[in-house]
Amino acid sequence: MKKYIVLIADGMADRPLKQLGGKTPLEAAETPNLDFLAQNGICGWTNNTPKPLEPGSDVAAMSIFGYDPLKQYSGRGPLEAASLGVKLRAGEVAFRCNLVTIDHGIMKDFTANHISTEEAKRIFYRLNQVCGSDEVKFYPGLSYRNLLVVKSKAQSPLAKVRTKAPHDIIGQHISQFLPRGEGSEALLQLMNQAEVLLQQMGSQATLIWPWGQGVLPELEPFRRRFHKRGAIITAVHLLKGLGKILGMEVINVPGATGYLDTNYVGKAKYAIKALKHNDIVFVHIEAPDEAGHEGNIKHKIQAIEDFDRLVLGTILAQLKSAKVDVKLMVLPDHPTPISLKTHSSDNVPFVIYPSPLVGHGRRVNKFSEKEVKKSQLKKLPGHKLLKYFLE
Repeated sequence: MKKYIVLIADGMADRPLKQLGGKTPLEAAETPNLDFLAQNGICGWTNNTPKPLEPGSDVAAMSIFGYDPLKQYSGRGPLEAASLGVKLRAGEVAFRCNLVTIDHGIMKDFTANHISTEEAKRIFYRLNQVCGSDEVKFYPGLSYRNLLVVKSKAQSPLAKVRTKAPHDIIGQHISQFLPRGEGSEALLQLMNQAEVLLQQMGSQATLIWPWGQGVLPELEPFRRRFHKRGAIITAVHLLKGLGKILGMEVINVPGATGYLDTNYVGKAKYAIKALKHNDIVFVHIEAPDEAGHEGNIKHKIQAIEDFDRLVLGTILAQLKSAKVDVKLMVLPDHPTPISLKTHSSDNVPFVIYPSPLVGHGRRVNKFSEKEVKKSQLKKLPGHKLLKYFLE
């Protein structure tokens, strides 16, 4: 029986940079394994973040898993809640709740210097003591990625509050990006209370930042939709949450951090192992996206090369000796251009290996934005790509 692996290199796609002589980080990186797939498989383009939706990993992951976000996306917060085992009830709205560092009104760091999970837990314990109630609950997650659940009183107006992702406003004054609209007063009050508490605690985090709110979506289980058992490997809560909602096995890998120091090899080995009792395994790597938000070219190239060598390289090496027929697909979820330090809605390249369509169009020698343009495969809508891959 054929098995499938989808490797998601978060934010890997980019735009040409003067600092790299007009190359993108993907083009400049040494990626022998990705290049092998491109030379011996089939490449094309897709878009996982259809407008007018904000280009984020939540929207993009829904597309990659084969669901149309224009019809079924309801917000990022509910996915984070599902990951943490928080069951949302009628009228409850879940917010992603970052711990951030503000300096003289400027968004200095949307991760609070990648605050430790232990410190975040202490902070959220105190937030519940000081600011929590039957209507307001704080849930610690991983590092700066945490959760706020608020019970909305009238037709869920909180689900319609206008919020902004903190990683989109690095270096900007926060005054114009604070929550706005009906129900925002309650959020602003919580933020003010948290600011005082964080100052008293002497934390490197100076503020909580609620965003990405929504209610629990209704999604058809993955196995019923595609007739395959699925699993997800990631350090990011929103993808774990989406996997849980879809009925996938969520596999936790020791040392998976969602950053440059993540356990790349462990993720690859766990993916191969997971194929024994799953038909398809999604492996998500966050590091290229984090480097893009930092605007750090060196880190982004390092993350891409580590992904190629330690994740894809390990999988290809293990598949040589494995007695299983495996098909691979590799793609970014969305671009996180160094020049923007945030996500964009640009198209992203993908590669499928092996493929009976080798030679479709001019030969692609390297897996990069420029080279994949040689492929004559037309762009596929993101939510239709998985079905194309499986068939």
